[in-house]
Amino acid sequence: MAISMRLSRGGSKKRPYYRIVIADARSPRDGKFIEKIGTYNPLLAKDDEKRIVLDGDRAKHWLSVGAQPTDRVARFLDAAGVKERAARSNPNKGKPGEKATERAEERAEKLKAAEEAAAEAAAAPAPEAPAADSNEEAEAVIAAEVEAATEAPTPEAEQVAEAVSEETPPAEA
Repeated sequence: MAISMRLSRGGSKKRPYYRIVIADARSPRDGKFIEKIGTYNPLLAKDDEKRIVLDGDRAKHWLSVGAQPTDRVARFLDAAGVKERAARSNPNKGKPGEKATERAEERAEKLKAAEEAAAEAAAAPAPEAPAADSNEEAEAVIAAEVEAATEAPTPEAEQVAEAVSEETPPAEA
C-alpha cells in the first residue's frame, strides 16, 4: 500500500482550508484518510503562526514508515525543519513556447520587410521639380494676398473699425 502525505481540502467555495493528512495514495483527495497531522489555512497572512500547524513528531514517524509527501507538503516539512527539501530549478520555465516563438519570428520578418521598403523608398530619387514648382506657386499666391490685405483695407473692414470706434469711449489720459 502506497502511503501519501498530502493536503485534503475543506472549507466553503472560495474559502479554502486544508488538512495535512496521511492517506492511501489511491484514495480520493478529500476522501478517507489514515491520520490528520496538521492544517494549512492559505487565507491567513504568511507570517501568521496559525497558517501552518504541523505535528512534527507524527510527520517524522510517517516519513520513516515510507510516506511520500506531495511537493506542497514537502515545502511545509522543510519550513518546519522535519525533512530537508532540495531546491528545484527549471531553466526552461521563462522561455516562450513554440507558437510564441513562431509569432515573434513572423513579427521580426514583417518589421525587417517594412524597414527594407522604407530604405528603398528613401534611396529612390523622388520627383522634386514639379513639387517645388507647386510649392513656389502657392507661396506666391499667399504672399500676394498678404500684400493686398496690408496695403488697402476692404470696405467691410473699414465699417467694422468705425463701429468699434463709435462704441468705445475715448480713453482719458
